[in-house]
Amino acid sequence: MPVSSPALDAMIDQVRAHVRDLPESGIVEVMNYGRRREGTIPLWAGEGDVPTPAFICEAAARALHGGETFYTWQRGLPDLRAALARYHARLYGMAEDPERFFVTGSGMQAIQTAFAMALGPGDEILIPSPVWPNAPAAAQKVGAVPVFVPFAYGPEGFTLDRQRFAAAVTPRTRAIFLNTPANPTGFVATLDDLAFVLDLARRHGLWIVADEIYGQFHYAGGRAPSFHDVMEPEDRILFVQTFSKNWAMTGWRIGWIEAHPALGQIIENIIQYSTSGVAAFMQRGAIAALDDGDGFVAEQVARARAGRELVADALLATGRVRLAKPPGAFYLFFGIEGEEDVRRLGLTLVDEAGVGIAPGTAFGPGGEGFMRLCFARGEGQLGEAARRLATWISARA
Repeated sequence: MPVSSPALDAMIDQVRAHVRDLPESGIVEVMNYGRRREGTIPLWAGEGDVPTPAFICEAAARALHGGETFYTWQRGLPDLRAALARYHARLYGMAEDPERFFVTGSGMQAIQTAFAMALGPGDEILIPSPVWPNAPAAAQKVGAVPVFVPFAYGPEGFTLDRQRFAAAVTPRTRAIFLNTPANPTGFVATLDDLAFVLDLARRHGLWIVADEIYGQFHYAGGRAPSFHDVMEPEDRILFVQTFSKNWAMTGWRIGWIEAHPALGQIIENIIQYSTSGVAAFMQRGAIAALDDGDGFVAEQVARARAGRELVADALLATGRVRLAKPPGAFYLFFGIEGEEDVRRLGLTLVDEAGVGIAPGTAFGPGGEGFMRLCFARGEGQLGEAARRLATWISARA
């Protein structure tokens, strides 16, 4: 079949513009370029190198072999929703209320569900940038307009520019998306930041879509500040979450939404008319993760902390890197002196250094001149990647 023809061009033109114009992922471009190059160390994606632990897999396998292969609860198994309530009670000191939790087929579906509730064609959503590109693309997918509000950047790293953020609100603004701790910058909102965003949302009648999936990857100790610390029960906050990061379950595609129980039937309807629920045996694995996985999560966070120090120190030692150690998440977002075309740089580093990292331009305005490296890996692999990158950078001096 021809790649292009008048008939095919006409067919493509009939696709809704806000879907047809979805951007290609700059992260995936580097991944596709480097994944078949033998010996490349893959630090381009937001996942570690540890497979899902056995206790989670075994719980899913028992359910699978036990016949839990039928349609299930649209909101999620009652046992899983109860486990989510227990987990949130431990983490945030909340009262246990399973009616606040709704199981989704990934964190990405949680975001899409939240946006379907809050946004329509032409609506605007404020998004601090640089940001994980899937969030603004999900807004665009429902016909909304992502309005990027650049972070401030200084010696201490990325901070929320409150004045610029407040000025970005227009009569068409309907929602705010805030990811903290943040991918790719490592930004962590302070309690004052969260109170400011919440006050802004209250004054203008806006939804907040809160992505706090890296909340336990907080290097000042303990979990990161959360909207749970400043909100009232009836605030319009939709929390989007995933099992991917904490419990090494990226390939499982299971997440959840936390929202006021009054929204439950609406969320259930969206799930019903999109995926009709998450496989029951996967949910059994998720219950095991929540109930028995605190030790594993602590190990993951400690491993990431060590990885951050190892790679950051090696890059800073070159004297040619612009880098602030991130207070949260598990990414370094750094610039290399004299390297402005970071899209080309990502491909070059695969070829010449054997390391795969993502260009900052994949993360929207403010990402120019930066690269993103995931340090949720073991010491051996990260040490070799750091050595290769430092050697390449020093050779370009």
